[in-house]
Amino acid sequence: MQILQVELGERSYPIYIGADLLAQPQLLAQHIAGRQVAIVTNETVAPLYLQALETALSGYSLTSVVLPDGEEFKTWEVLQQIFDGLLTARHDRRTTIIALGGGVVGDMAGFAAACYQRGVNFVQIPTTLLSQVDSSVGGKTGINHPLGKNMVGAFYQPQAVLIDTKSLMTLPQRELSAGLAEVIKYGLICDEPFLQWLEANMPALRELDQAALTQAIERSCAAKARIVAADERESGVRATLNLGHTFGHAIETHMGYGVWLHGEAVAAGTVMALEMSTRLGWIEPAERDRAIRLFQAAGLPVVPPKVMTPAHFLEHMAVDKKVLDGQLRLVLLRQMGDAVVTSEYPREILSATLNADYAAMAEQLKN
Repeated sequence: MQILQVELGERSYPIYIGADLLAQPQLLAQHIAGRQVAIVTNETVAPLYLQALETALSGYSLTSVVLPDGEEFKTWEVLQQIFDGLLTARHDRRTTIIALGGGVVGDMAGFAAACYQRGVNFVQIPTTLLSQVDSSVGGKTGINHPLGKNMVGAFYQPQAVLIDTKSLMTLPQRELSAGLAEVIKYGLICDEPFLQWLEANMPALRELDQAALTQAIERSCAAKARIVAADERESGVRATLNLGHTFGHAIETHMGYGVWLHGEAVAAGTVMALEMSTRLGWIEPAERDRAIRLFQAAGLPVVPPKVMTPAHFLEHMAVDKKVLDGQLRLVLLRQMGDAVVTSEYPREILSATLNADYAAMAEQLKN
């Protein structure tokens, strides 16, 4: 087992990474203050792992809340199901909420923890690659709004993150690829040598090789832990973690939450950010193409939806958390491994990026 630390002073917490960690109740026990525990999971994960977790926590007073599965259920209405479960079972302020599932479960359980009786402890047990390397670490919680993704929420740190790599063995291939989009992101924004490692090990990752997965998860979590420790509330460097997300969130919002998986939208959105970085003269076309090939090797889409026009993108991008004083800030690459957040770009470059022929680009790189 590997243990990383997110350094946030008195709110610091560990990230445990290893196989079969769900069968080690002592790891959880040290992060549970009271006798009440509420497990929040979903209809897909519950049949796979809920009983094992309940067995590990058999000494506690347990409540389990099983939510519907999917990004489209990341809403106020479904969030109320968590509060209903907590209140019906009379959970008090010493309760601990455990998020058992992917990014949607983690975001919603964390937001519920931030709100219930004005804040109770929670623990993340992410079961998808995307949530293991990204959403479970850093304290971002929340829900979607019909006009914008993740626009309602709170920064609220967990007591611990427990990553059981064996949970990935039940992950569908499409979900695995979606998680790889966020893994690739770390190489692009802050760890160029990691890109080289990913190029060499992508087949092993897609075949669920445990050693390769563990190394990718550890390196990704270490990068995020460093960035979160430096900028917890995203006033500076943490925003670089959103490479491709402004374009990607526009895709998710326009297509309907859940139609494109988050990682799929981020992959296509990152290609757009790379194209814009190329048009600004910051990275070479060959570097953009290298990243596109890596996304393709991960089984990810690199072409935005044909039904989306530049006007659609601009409409949705106007409702983005990185908009300040009416200025749309984008995360772009100064060079491979060096990201920047900026609103200083010619608007014609953004227009050209939105009008680029990504289908032709992708087809050329296949050959």
